[in-house]
Amino acid sequence: MGKVVNREGNEYLRGNFSPIDDEIEVRELAVTGAIPSALTGLYLRNGPNPMFEPLGSYHWFDGDGMLHGIRLEGGKASYRNRWIQSRGLAAEKRAGRAVYGGMKTMSLTDPALVGESGPLKNTANTNVIRHAGRILCLMEGAVPTEVKPDLGTVGEHDFAGRLQTPFTAHPKLDPETGEMLAFGYIPTLKYLRVSPTGELLQSEDIGVGKPTMMHDFTCTTGHAIFMDAPALLDFESFFAGGPMVKWDPSYGTRIGVMPRTGRGSDIRWFEIDVGYVVHFMNAWEEGRKIMVDGFRFREMDFGTSDGKIPDPDGFLTRFTIDLDAGSVKLERIGELPGEFPRVRPEVEGRKHRYSVAATFVKGPPSGPRFDSVTLYDSTSGKQSTHAFRDGEITGEPVFAPDPSGTAENDGWILTMVSDAEGAHTDLVILDGHDLSETARVHMPRRVPFGFHGNWLPDGSEALTTPRR
Repeated sequence: MGKVVNREGNEYLRGNFSPIDDEIEVRELAVTGAIPSALTGLYLRNGPNPMFEPLGSYHWFDGDGMLHGIRLEGGKASYRNRWIQSRGLAAEKRAGRAVYGGMKTMSLTDPALVGESGPLKNTANTNVIRHAGRILCLMEGAVPTEVKPDLGTVGEHDFAGRLQTPFTAHPKLDPETGEMLAFGYIPTLKYLRVSPTGELLQSEDIGVGKPTMMHDFTCTTGHAIFMDAPALLDFESFFAGGPMVKWDPSYGTRIGVMPRTGRGSDIRWFEIDVGYVVHFMNAWEEGRKIMVDGFRFREMDFGTSDGKIPDPDGFLTRFTIDLDAGSVKLERIGELPGEFPRVRPEVEGRKHRYSVAATFVKGPPSGPRFDSVTLYDSTSGKQSTHAFRDGEITGEPVFAPDPSGTAENDGWILTMVSDAEGAHTDLVILDGHDLSETARVHMPRRVPFGFHGNWLPDGSEALTTPRR
């Protein structure tokens, strides 16, 4: 294994950003409280964890993917972590050092050492999902990487050769049809539709003015919705070692709506105030109106130019798209700044009542150091916040439905909680009704800041819609 010593004093390699340098397995973890017996399955969390000292200036998005898996069963928990064994990482292991540059240092990539692994490393470090019996690790600049339930790497998955574009880190899974909807935006925007059995059915080109960084999209039962915002991609600068993303408000911002089974030419664009949504919460249809919830930023800084960690200072916002009037109304509906919004899997693309997000309640936004989880009730308008202990930070909260429940908030919310400087990490289980702490599963080691994860319950992938 490699070792990262952070010779450059990079902020993305300090404290709880600092990577860990081994893989372990612990069969039974210490627990405070009681793990609900109904929680039987695997919680997976993905994130960047470089194996070797980076070349030049490191960006958080560059790190090799590492999965952290917590198995819950019978009120007990076990843990294992594994690097995602990409072709690029294999090339670096052969060399015994980093050979790939990153978002700010692409020009440092050594073609002589890369070989057949290609010019870009598929780190697969952003998200992890399950569809059609496969567990897929995702980053938006490459094809998915399949892993086994024991977290061993199978390899890149290109849908039997039919996928000819990078694949988003945020596909949407339809809870009723079983379809997976996705897109790629490098070098141009493509909409993708995958069958319940994992066959790539459709790939549609969508015209946009310029290449833009489009991290997420959202869907309803009948439409796919895209945001074309002024986070412009500069590939020439990127490959020369300069910034890859430039914020240019003169480009404007618009929302595109297209039928889920339509052609790219069917998309309708609606101009809106300049802004950006990194992660959408959900979308649904009400007659001829489409409602879209997401955390909106007035401008977006990915930290690719100055190396500083951007602060997630967006607020939960509702975009109401009126298809007949040809207009979009924006309304802020969240009281606290935050990010990483989620709804239950069973209500994706449908009107939801409950949703969650990582938020800041104790102070102003400070990078990904969220101090709380907020539960939103769209029926009552109530927003309930669970603040963690002083000095603790959290990341993306994930719904884990109670399999015997009938209401939308029956179940639990899972989230990783760490000491801000990396002294400890717990998987905290919160009650889905009132956010009270049900249990803390104590990790055998620190888990560095990561991006996204999911709860994979045992049994069928089929979902049923709960009552609200």
